[in-house]
Amino acid sequence: MPHPLCSLEALPTPSALVEFSRLEANCRRMAERARHWGVGLRPHVKTHKTVQAARLQLAGLPPRITVSTLAEATFFAGAGFEDITYAVPLAPQRLPQALELAARIPRFTAVVDHEDTAQEAATAAAARGVRLSVLLEVDCGAHRCGVDPLHPSSVALAERLARSPHLDFCGVLTHAGHAYVCRTAAELARVATQERDVTGAFAQRLRQAGIGVREVSIGSTPTLCAVDHLAGVTEVRPGNYVFFDAFQAALGSCTLDQCAFTVLATVIGCYPQRRTLVLDAGALALSRDPGPTHLRPDCGFGVVCTVDGCQPIAGFTLAALTQEHGTVLAAEGAVAAAYPPGSRLRIIPNHACLAAACFDAYHVVDGEHVVDLWRPCRGW
Repeated sequence: MPHPLCSLEALPTPSALVEFSRLEANCRRMAERARHWGVGLRPHVKTHKTVQAARLQLAGLPPRITVSTLAEATFFAGAGFEDITYAVPLAPQRLPQALELAARIPRFTAVVDHEDTAQEAATAAAARGVRLSVLLEVDCGAHRCGVDPLHPSSVALAERLARSPHLDFCGVLTHAGHAYVCRTAAELARVATQERDVTGAFAQRLRQAGIGVREVSIGSTPTLCAVDHLAGVTEVRPGNYVFFDAFQAALGSCTLDQCAFTVLATVIGCYPQRRTLVLDAGALALSRDPGPTHLRPDCGFGVVCTVDGCQPIAGFTLAALTQEHGTVLAAEGAVAAAYPPGSRLRIIPNHACLAAACFDAYHVVDGEHVVDLWRPCRGW
């Protein structure tokens, strides 16, 4: 751990804080899970977008990562990462940038789920003289992206990808985004099972059709915290676990004391008669993700915590956000007057990925001390 740079008291607000010990423990647990299941870990770096956290996520495992933007891919390629999956369906207009990355690093893999994109990718790769690695995205139930694993056209598309001399068909990929609407642990376990089994069954269907499938890539933070085994899977791509957040805690993926990312805020208004506080952290510091309202309609926009020890304050709800203001409502019996203007609080955001994206730097903390400054990449 580096020497302290300053204390928390010296930071301006709002500031993004990363609790190093929590982050390190989160990374270690997921790496251990991957080893236990016998699958590769290809962590998603979109949550933090920093080289430092990505290296901690890998925890000695092979240096392969997942990104959500080509800006991330370019940034991490420049930092020496040489096996990168861009896990968003490739827009045809982005093909030149994708092919430049494919020529630059040993393995850059794109995702497709439509015949037109596949054809344009093959044509562009041929013109560039590059063989582009591709994965076929499968819809395992989220209905956002991906081919229908039961439709004959999906097998036909996989066959065209595999036959192309200019594409390297690696296999299949999915994301169980519908895990985030689960209400119970049993529901979440069912979605985790569905993600694994639907994708594995489609991969087996392709193999029976004579199509080689090297990779079966699945995984979100909540499903990988709920799944019982990963037979048939080759790699997993969780991301949010590195920070966790209030949403993950509500789903049961973690506890609040495992959340590694918080936003430091200052009380700028105290109105005991209205039982409210106003913070200098609004939507531009926390995002406006409404959180797990399907589980708790009054959850607010994050969990209000003490500045020391980051302990949730009973009876306080971050009830409203405007651009630069956050309004905390104190329940009957909770004492708003205990936090006059100038007091500091920490917020565990509903969605750490979105909140982190509001900042151009993270202050890495160890207890009361800031020990490092990490700068994430930005852009698309």
